[in-house]
Order: sequence, then structure tokens, then C-alpha cells
Amino acid sequence: MVDIARDPRWGRIMEGAGEDTWLGCRIAAARVKGFQGKSLSDERTLLACAKHFAAYGAPQAGRDYNTVDMSFRSLMEWYLPPYKACLDAGVGSFMTAFNEIAGIPSSSNKWLLNDLLKGDWDFKGFVVSDYTSINELIMHGVAADSSQAGELAINAGVDMDMQGSVYLNYLDALVKSGRVSEATINMAVKRVIEAKYKLGLFDDPYRYCNDNREANEVMTPGSISFARKFAASSCVLLKNDNHTLPIDHDIKSIALIGPLADARADMLGSWSAAGQWEKCVTLEEGIRKKTAGRVKVIVVHGCNVNDNDKSGFNEALSAAANAEFIILAIGESRDMSGEAASRTDISIPGVQMELAREILRSGKPCAAVLFNGRPLTIPELAKTAPAILETWFCGTESGDAIADLLFGDVNPSGKLTASFPINTGQIPVFYNAKNTGRPVDPSKPDEKYRSRYIDCPNAPLFPFGYGLSYTTFSYSDITLNKNEFHINDTIAASVDITNTGDRDGEEIVQLYVRDITGNVTRPVKELKGFRKIMIRKGGTVTVKFKITPEELSYYHQDMSFTYDPREFILFIGRSSADDRMKPFRIL
Repeated sequence: MVDIARDPRWGRIMEGAGEDTWLGCRIAAARVKGFQGKSLSDERTLLACAKHFAAYGAPQAGRDYNTVDMSFRSLMEWYLPPYKACLDAGVGSFMTAFNEIAGIPSSSNKWLLNDLLKGDWDFKGFVVSDYTSINELIMHGVAADSSQAGELAINAGVDMDMQGSVYLNYLDALVKSGRVSEATINMAVKRVIEAKYKLGLFDDPYRYCNDNREANEVMTPGSISFARKFAASSCVLLKNDNHTLPIDHDIKSIALIGPLADARADMLGSWSAAGQWEKCVTLEEGIRKKTAGRVKVIVVHGCNVNDNDKSGFNEALSAAANAEFIILAIGESRDMSGEAASRTDISIPGVQMELAREILRSGKPCAAVLFNGRPLTIPELAKTAPAILETWFCGTESGDAIADLLFGDVNPSGKLTASFPINTGQIPVFYNAKNTGRPVDPSKPDEKYRSRYIDCPNAPLFPFGYGLSYTTFSYSDITLNKNEFHINDTIAASVDITNTGDRDGEEIVQLYVRDITGNVTRPVKELKGFRKIMIRKGGTVTVKFKITPEELSYYHQDMSFTYDPREFILFIGRSSADDRMKPFRIL
């Protein structure tokens, strides 16, 4: 799922790479290569399918399956590139989206599927509908019945009908009536058969149904170890006042409070399919294994995820009073994000925040561990909790990976791929917005007649690219190889980063660029590169980036894709909010 999503009310934001197109393209290409490997004939690969084509991640009001309506420029510049990145990486198939764009549902959009994808982009694989999306052309109001829905879809370029049986029931009659040509059917069949041939299914149709391989290669020690490391790397430390984390190894008692303390089935998150939730490690189990009997661990739910029952509050408060350190395990259940799981209120559900409020009044060392599939609105928690660790849904090794972070065996290094809004009224809020004709002056935040709210800052609670570490890093000024560049030049930027803390740590260094004056309005900042580096405590590493003028191209008024010879600003920092900058000029 490579849809760009800027609205966390949309539950399926959890499936993609977040709000940024540049990052989304890199992650999309990496996923295709990870699935398909070097050859589809290798039984350890599978054919990837890029979805949902197109712009499914921008539904109005964040409501799943809802209408998408945007300018052609926004579609081309922000939402289509990750699909093109999949194609360039060799993806074998595309899936249509449920939504419409400019009044035309994706599963009947001839321009999108035939003219653009198979024409301009020269895609050679096959296109499959989403689940019953051809049938849904009737409800969209562009087809009178299933027969017409099938006619529209096959003629638009949908080669395979998933689940709806429209092709099975109506294509024969459509060909006989002349509404669909036999050549169209032949081409669709050819594309599907070619995919099966590349997968080696004509030699062995059961090659992916190997019981011995499943027994020997699923849930191996090596894969479990990798899952644990991968999960820990994905978590984001949002707050850590007074070095609350990692937990001191001399602590003798911990109160683990919250409905997600031992929620085994929730650890896989949404769309776990055949995942074996029974094998998941809960947070309670991870902490108990980590402390190995040397720490008294008191576990109390306190409340449920999403109801108004406060009967467990007193027990939770008693546990907190009798512990040296408190861990709050709160957030969403697995079914509160994902497909058909849009929310108008993306705060912590139920009475969990009320429980947290009561617990935090104790003033004891406390870390909130968040489980959720989307950015949440957590302004109160961000203000009152000494530490917040965003863990998402980490999968099978959740408990062990989170315990590794809480006790400092792993230093947090994750960064946010989507901004956390202060409240839902800010949505959509994303880092690469436009400046407007009346931008807010930081020195005059309350100035009227500016593009701002009167009851809330414009900036998110936590911005794109944000994430803390148990150590600290200092950045030098940015150095450029020169200040003016021609078309064939390489723009080389570098910065020295020093680990000024007392722990080794990894840092994700981010490069952003701003086009000051464009042929059309340009974002205030755009991600153009990142590096993840390990720096030993006290050590300094020089991080270098290279970009070319062509990488600064965008769609102009005439929709030509090129760059401008003019002034730019380059930023290097820890997140999209950093303002360390260096100007340069393209001649």
C-alpha cells in the first residue's frame, strides 16, 4: 500500500509510508524489490501488487472509500509518484482504488489505467480490481447494472476482477454483443498468463504451497530475532523529560497499568491476515523476561480500551502508589485503525486518558507506551507525561522489543513519517505545506489577518521526521561545495554531527530543500534525502549528501517537469522543524 496519506482520521494511514512523497517513493521501491527479489522464478519471491491506484489516501474528511477530489497538479506531484516508483522497480501488478477522482471511479478510469499506466508509463504487468470494486461502479452511479460495470472496467484496462464475479458472469455476453472486443479480452488474459509464467506456476502450480518449507522457514530463531530488532527500530521516542527513560536497573517495583499491558491479539495490528497472534509477546511478558524476577511487576488494566467503565481505577491507583516506576500501556485496539476504521476523534479512546490523568498526578516516574495505527491527538499526555514512547503495533516480538527500549538495551532511533496534530481541527496538517500570501510571522504569532488559527498554533504537536534518542546530538553549520550551480553540477552538502551524550546512538539525518520563487507556488520545505548513522558517545561523524538540479524539478504551469534557475535554501537537521539552513543558487 503506497498511498500518500495526510489525514490520520483515515484508518489506512497505518499501511503506508506516511505524508511525504519523496520518502513514499523510496519505501515503495524498496518493498517491491523486497517482495520480488532478483527473479520471480525464485520460489522465495512473490509478485508484488501496488495499491491503491490512485490517490486512495486522500478521501474527503478522512472517511474510507470516500470521494477524492484534487487538482491535476496535486495528483501528478504528490500522489502518483509512489506508484511510478513501484513501476520503475519492476512491480508485477497494480490494484485499482475504491475511490473516484474528478468524478470517475478508478475501476472505470480509462485515462488512469490505459492512457497513463499502460500508455505513458508503459506498464507491462496486469491490473486487478480491488475487492468488488467493479460491482461498486453501480453504487458510484456510472453503471446501470453489473453488465455495464464489467464493460466499463475491462475497456478501461482492469485485467482481472477480484471477487466480484462480474467478468465471469458477463464478459462472454459482452463480447458477443460487440460491447467488448475479443482483442481486449485477449490482452487481459495475456497479461495475467505472463505473470503466472514468470512465477513458474506453469511448471509447478503448487510451488508456493510447500509444507516442509513453511515448517522450516516460518518463525525461525533468525526471523524472530530480526523481527525484534526491526520492531525496536520502528518505535519513536516522543518525549523524555529528566531522563525518565531508560528505566533504572536498580528499580525494585514497576506498575504496568493499562488495557494494552497484555493485549496479545492487538500486537499484530490490523490486516494481520494469517498472522498467529497467539505467538505474540505481550508487553507484560517482555518486561517480566527483561527483569527476570529481580523487579516486582504489578499488572493492572485499570480500564478497557474503548468504553466508559472506571471500576478498575482504584486498583490501578493502588498499584501506582506501591511502585517506584509506572508504565502506562494505552492507545487503540487493533480494529480501531486499518480499512473501514476511520475516526472523527483520534484522541486516546475511552476513559484511558482519564486513567492516565489520575496516575500522573502522583508525580512518580512514568512512561506512557502508546499502541496505535495512526497519529493521535495527545496534547494533554504530551504536556503531563514525563516520557512517551510511540510503539505502533510492533507485531510478534512487540513485548521484547519494547522492553529492550524501556530498559535501554536498545537506544530509540525511529522518526515520525506522519505529523501528530494537536487536535482534529488542524487536519490535514503536514510539513510540506504552501506558504500562502499571508504566512504567520514567527515573531508575531498573534497577528491578525494571517493564515492562522485563533485558538491553536499552525504547527503540529510532533512534526514529520521527529524522534528523540537517549543520547544527544549537536549539528555543525552546513557546508556546501559551492554556492552557485549549473545543470550538470552536483550539489554536495555536509554537516558534522557529534554525539554529546553518554550513550552510543543512531541518528537519522534529514535533508530538505526550499524553492524560494517558483513558476507555481512551492512548499515551504521538501525532503530530498536522509542518512541513518551510528555515532559512538563523544564521537563526531561527517554526513554528506549529494543532489542534482534535476532533483529539484517540479510541474510548472504548462505541466512541464523541470527545475528553475533561481534561489534555493537547503536544510539539514533532526526533523522537518529544524531551521539550520544554507542558501544556494541554480544558474
